[in-house]
Amino acid sequence: MLRRLLRIYLALVALAFLGYGIASNWQETSAALSRMSPWAVAGAFGSVLLGQFFMLVAWREILAGLGTRLPLPIAGRIMFVGQLGKYIPGAVWAYAAMMDLGRDHGSPPRRTFATISLGLVINLGVAISIAAATLGTQEAVRQAWYLVLLVPVIIVCLHPKVLTWGLNLALRVARREPLENALPGRTVLVAVGWTALGWIVYGLHIWLVAGRTDLYVIATGAYAFAWATGILAVVIPAGVGIREGALVLVLGPLIGTPAALAVAIVSRVAFTLADAALAGLFMLLGRQAASKAPAYADQNGSGSTALTPDRNLSGSPEA
Repeated sequence: MLRRLLRIYLALVALAFLGYGIASNWQETSAALSRMSPWAVAGAFGSVLLGQFFMLVAWREILAGLGTRLPLPIAGRIMFVGQLGKYIPGAVWAYAAMMDLGRDHGSPPRRTFATISLGLVINLGVAISIAAATLGTQEAVRQAWYLVLLVPVIIVCLHPKVLTWGLNLALRVARREPLENALPGRTVLVAVGWTALGWIVYGLHIWLVAGRTDLYVIATGAYAFAWATGILAVVIPAGVGIREGALVLVLGPLIGTPAALAVAIVSRVAFTLADAALAGLFMLLGRQAASKAPAYADQNGSGSTALTPDRNLSGSPEA
């Protein structure tokens, strides 16, 4: 209970700092918001949706590499509906929701847990790599040089043998059964490719609302840096306040603090609306496809921890 209250307190502190920054620059920030083209804002929202789709494809590839290949609508239902738990204080709610949804659609909890964890590690590694490659001349990022040290660590951790050992250790701590096999190296590379494509598209939404045609590369790196900073602040739900502060830190010297605050506000709203829209869309699409994916269940009644054989979409056990 105390830890949950601490997380809520820290989230409120982060929001308070963000609110103070907006309030102290409100006239200029509101003017920057009013100058944004509706088409730019709409394009930004569309690029967020497309980037989220590429992240879904990467997530689905990881799950398939671990042994559970699901139709895209069902994978989307598990990912987008489940990840709404990230807005609740505490780091476990999104995991719990996605594992429960995965169970309903044929994915053993240990595989869903491993997929979420690996997807997060890949996302973090790609984001930090993009930030390091694109923002080397920015003073704010040079001061956070130590984040780059995570990149070689993540690369080593993505080796199939190291990866399997680490995931099984996490599963043991979570009191789940170990993975049956290692994630193929090819699957890791494909997931990294789709994730990188997602980040390239994410950069468009910052570039469009910033209104500077020469800032696409820096815009992509700025959002990657902001997201990585927010995700590493694990006690803050969805990195709210932290992500916006990091974005202003990078973009402020280039386009001005009020304009950077306006970009940060639009970015947060775009991602929040995209999360809600995609959750609703894939909840409907996944419901239509759900009959094709048999539910995961314990073998010998509710008291058993043994897993049923995985089944393919025709209902027969997989080899």
